[in-house]
Amino acid sequence: MLGQDGHAVLALVLMLLLWREAAPIEVPQDPKILQDLKQPPTIVKQSVKDYIVDPRDNIIIECEAKGNPVPTFSWRRNGKFFNIGKDPRVTMRKRSGTLEIGFRSGGRPEDYEGEYQCFATNDLGVALSNKILLRVSKAPLWPKEVLEPVMVTEGSPLVLPCNPPPGLPPPYTFWMNSGMVPIPQDKRVSMGLNGDLYFSNVLAKDAHTDYSCNARFPFTHTIQQKNPFTLRVQTKELYNDTSYNATDPYGGRKVAESTPNFLSPSGSESTKMVLRDEKLLLECIAAGLPTPTVKWFKKGGDLPARKVKFENYNKTLKIINVSEEDAGEYVCMANNHLGSIRHSIFVQVKAAPYWLDKPTNLVLAPDENGRLVCRANGNPKPNIQWLINGQPVESSPPNPSRQELGDTIIFRSVQMGSSAVYQCNASNQHGYLLANAFVSVLDMPPRMLGPKNQLIKVIENNRTFLDCPFFGSPLPELRWFKNGQGSGLDGGQYRVYINGTLEIKRARAEDEGTYTCLANSILGSAENQVRLEVKEPTRIVRAPEHQSAIRGSTARFNCKVKSDPTLPITVTWTKDDKPLNMGWRLRKDEESLTIPNVNEGDEGTYSCTVKSEIDQDSASARLTVLEEASLNPSVSSALPPDRPDPPIDLDLSDPAARSIRLTWIPGNDHRSPVTQFLVQFEENRWEPGRWQNLSTYPGDLNSVILQLAPFVNYQFRVIAINSVGQSKPSRPSLRYKTSGAAPDAIPKGLRGWGSKKDNMEISWEPLLDLERNGPNLRYNVWWRRKELEEEWNNVTTMESKYVVQNTETYVPYEIKIQAMNEFGPGPESNVVTGYSGEDKPTDAPTDLQMSKVDDTTAHIHWKPVDLNSVQGEFKEYRLYYWRESSLVPGLVVSKEKKTKGFYSTVAGPSGILSDLVPYSKYKMFMVVANNRFEGPPSNTVEFTTKEGVPDAPRFFRINRRSFDTIHLQWDKPLEPNGILIAYQLKYHTVNGSRVGHTQLETFYPNVTDFSLRLPDRSTRYKFFLSARTTVGAGEVFAEESPHFANEVVPGREIWNLTVEPNSNYANVSWRHNFPAGSSEFVLEFTLDSDKTVKVVPVKQQPPITVADLIAGAKYHLRVYSHELNSVSSKSVTFKTKAAYIDQVDIATQGWFIGLMCAIALIILILLIVCFIKRSRGGKYPVRDKKDLPLDPVDQKDQDGSFDYHSDEDNKPLQGSQTSLDGNVKESDDSLVDYGEGGDGQFNEDGSFIGQYTVKKDKDETEGNESSEATSPVNAIYSLA
Repeated sequence: MLGQDGHAVLALVLMLLLWREAAPIEVPQDPKILQDLKQPPTIVKQSVKDYIVDPRDNIIIECEAKGNPVPTFSWRRNGKFFNIGKDPRVTMRKRSGTLEIGFRSGGRPEDYEGEYQCFATNDLGVALSNKILLRVSKAPLWPKEVLEPVMVTEGSPLVLPCNPPPGLPPPYTFWMNSGMVPIPQDKRVSMGLNGDLYFSNVLAKDAHTDYSCNARFPFTHTIQQKNPFTLRVQTKELYNDTSYNATDPYGGRKVAESTPNFLSPSGSESTKMVLRDEKLLLECIAAGLPTPTVKWFKKGGDLPARKVKFENYNKTLKIINVSEEDAGEYVCMANNHLGSIRHSIFVQVKAAPYWLDKPTNLVLAPDENGRLVCRANGNPKPNIQWLINGQPVESSPPNPSRQELGDTIIFRSVQMGSSAVYQCNASNQHGYLLANAFVSVLDMPPRMLGPKNQLIKVIENNRTFLDCPFFGSPLPELRWFKNGQGSGLDGGQYRVYINGTLEIKRARAEDEGTYTCLANSILGSAENQVRLEVKEPTRIVRAPEHQSAIRGSTARFNCKVKSDPTLPITVTWTKDDKPLNMGWRLRKDEESLTIPNVNEGDEGTYSCTVKSEIDQDSASARLTVLEEASLNPSVSSALPPDRPDPPIDLDLSDPAARSIRLTWIPGNDHRSPVTQFLVQFEENRWEPGRWQNLSTYPGDLNSVILQLAPFVNYQFRVIAINSVGQSKPSRPSLRYKTSGAAPDAIPKGLRGWGSKKDNMEISWEPLLDLERNGPNLRYNVWWRRKELEEEWNNVTTMESKYVVQNTETYVPYEIKIQAMNEFGPGPESNVVTGYSGEDKPTDAPTDLQMSKVDDTTAHIHWKPVDLNSVQGEFKEYRLYYWRESSLVPGLVVSKEKKTKGFYSTVAGPSGILSDLVPYSKYKMFMVVANNRFEGPPSNTVEFTTKEGVPDAPRFFRINRRSFDTIHLQWDKPLEPNGILIAYQLKYHTVNGSRVGHTQLETFYPNVTDFSLRLPDRSTRYKFFLSARTTVGAGEVFAEESPHFANEVVPGREIWNLTVEPNSNYANVSWRHNFPAGSSEFVLEFTLDSDKTVKVVPVKQQPPITVADLIAGAKYHLRVYSHELNSVSSKSVTFKTKAAYIDQVDIATQGWFIGLMCAIALIILILLIVCFIKRSRGGKYPVRDKKDLPLDPVDQKDQDGSFDYHSDEDNKPLQGSQTSLDGNVKESDDSLVDYGEGGDGQFNEDGSFIGQYTVKKDKDETEGNESSEATSPVNAIYSLA
């Protein structure tokens, strides 16, 4: 027969056997899945917890979240709902929760200080941001004060106080004189951490009238200066500036010496508390003559040299990133030859909460199990609180599938509809952590995510993977079939991975065929097919070889290829990794590259690359060009550097317990010296076959001593490294097994905590494999009651946790640990403090009562409990309160319980309950709580709140039903907070930044609409609606009247849009009738290939040059007004010119030389004929030439605008041309007419002006009344 204990053990074993926790479902980031997948909101971006802003800037409080459906956002300020529409200065970004608070229209940033929290909500849950404490940076003025001159005797100590004004953040202090020169600081004179200026002893040369303390405020970048101190030094003998020297600062005068004493800190000991990971600064400043020297010590150990730094001439000790082991007693000692003095500083290290196990999102299928774990540590130990959708777990609706066990929530057999966002809040007196983790219950039949009927081509004998991405919830079972036959592929040369991928370890020709993957679940099935083709590899069977060629000879590189006949291939050649252009000289055929008439420019590395659609091969060789006299140089001297050969002949010698000597012979360095040797090791006990880096050594060594770990069976290999790269690894050395030893490491993360009221769990991080140092690793764990001086309890275990049973409730224990193996024990850890479990408090607070109640707050008082009855760490007095009913007739309210905590240990505790709803009846009671449990409730108290101002109307809609009428509708507030007596509507016209006169309308509480006739259909109004009770007007709902559909401004037009495209830029021009200089335009380019749109804002008048276009691309362009978007030109389509790619030196081309010779011959013949005709008195028929009229163009004014008058009156007569002096004369035979004479437009350096000015038409350059070329500079606009 089993006893009672046996039955309990059997029940526990059965429960563990039946429990099956499913692995969380990983949702693939596939657009098809994410589009249909419903997910609770997740906060992805938020402002910092302690948010200090510059008062000169707008305030931006960030809150971004994702989810499906898209989340909506709301805010709480100081724990109360924050209505964005109430304040016109506050706006929320679209599809975001980020708040922007602007002050252009006035207002004080200080009015918006407070604690903000963002709520992201969709149908599946609510995610919370951190509580963001918003504070405005302050730079207060220095208080006015009159500073009397400071009189001090030479040799005496002195402190000049700074006392800077408290700023936010605190200012940086420094001392300067009236010439803005820093006060020199040394071992004798220095500034303390508090900003005061300390003199260990005063010299006569210290007498000045301008010791001034300065405070620099970082946010406002301002420096404020305190009134200067005047320092007067009394000397017994006359002081002469010229008598001062460093060896005798007193100039031979007798000054009384003194023993050291501390100016800061005072007394013989002091305490300092610092938080983990923060900076610790300890200061000791001593007075005395001669100037004392300061030294630092730590009792019970040495100062860690890697962490400790000494500053301010050894007067300040600094430790960055403080940890628990930095706690203890620090001693500073000041001494001179007369004596010494000591001061002890006791440092306590506390810790704000930090994560041990942060909760993560959990996606489960119906009827699956899972858990959320939230573990945090800190000093004192943080309290863990769970919330669901922002509400405490205790006040949320009960869920039989959910069980909360301290820092863990367990889910059993979850069902659809139970998705939610869980918040874990870990807090202690030094800070808090807040983490959101959603639990999403997903029910989805199997889906195939990859492309359908995919064709895969692979190379023979290669390892091949056939992908079949799939998804479903619950996770489907996947099987593979070949050619629709068989019972599933798995085993042998096939392997199926959990993600659906089928691996073929070595693809062969017989593996070709159609593979089908089938996914099954209880909700259905889905399948996909993959066609596999196995191809022969593409290989270079005759590769190019290094060669040297005499200048003027012919060089030839081979590149013979073998490939699969069904795969097309391309062969390309490169020179020094740059594409090789095949011109008239270089010749390429199917198997070689020929370079005739070799010259120095042909020297380099030539690479042949052959590619198919699935593989490629390449080979390289170097060509060296030699002079005829250099026929016999060594070919190897012309070869390029290469990777070194691997070292050889590895040898082990001088074995020791934890070291051995490794010697090797370096390989050929291939013309680049070896700079490093990398030694790697492999061991066959923990990770056999895995090579790991051990150490690196300089390239001039080939024999080193390796430092090893105990109880490891090593083998080594060496890799040589030069400027080109690494060699292949050497052959492994013989194995060497080190002897075992006791562990050197101490287990980390030791902690103790109670999971039940009568136990304490002790846990730690196990040692790494290479830290074991021997077989049979186990741990010695000690514990005892703290402060009772009892004997240590001890246990030895191989696990990483031990549970101490039958403890008293919530008592502290001292804990330590030690690792040991067969060779002995390792070092013991430091002693840490843990606590046993907590139990339910036994007493209830009494005499709970109210003293003062207004509309939203109530003052409460109660009698405290005996703290011994809490049976755990006292956390808070927790007040439960709920709204029983509203005093507004017919208003139904939620009776959901809310809580508020009060931490107080005084004899007469009290508190303020805020965020109450006005004009309501409430009930409340109080309990005392520790970290795990609550005690019994106090007496229940009823009270009613006073009437207040109402909330904003539930909605406020503005509809424009016609050109001249606006219709307004609204609904009563969700919370009237009293008896409504009226609605109040204020409105005024708005025109840009100008605001019209405010008008007021008042309505009865049963009126919820209003129509307003517009004097002008373009008039805009801004409306402010609020409800009123007898107390006053409530929150304001602000809206602006909408624009009427298709509304345009009459009389404004943009027309005649023209484009002159080039390869990567275009000249754009258009005409318009907007006032010159008062309008901005926007150029909208749409790329025809992918419909991407780029916009270019333009402030200048046309024409405009737009750069960074794509060569050879087709664009659609329209121009519209920036102020009036409805005013737009018609769209035009243009195509840029193709880019010039293969640039060839045209002067070396034969056809060009021949063409130039022919043109020169023709010109010579024409000149001879012309000369003969003139010598005979003939006339060249220029006068009879008929000039064709040119099309008129728009003339630009100097300001860039267009004049639309005809220029026919300004044109010269046909058959004549305008001379340089503006007179009309008949045409003579002159080369000026043909562009070969006259003054060309060139700059002083000879460059052509037309490259930098607006392009001009022919009639502008030939027919203008002035010969001076105008050159307006166009701004170049980029599409980038």
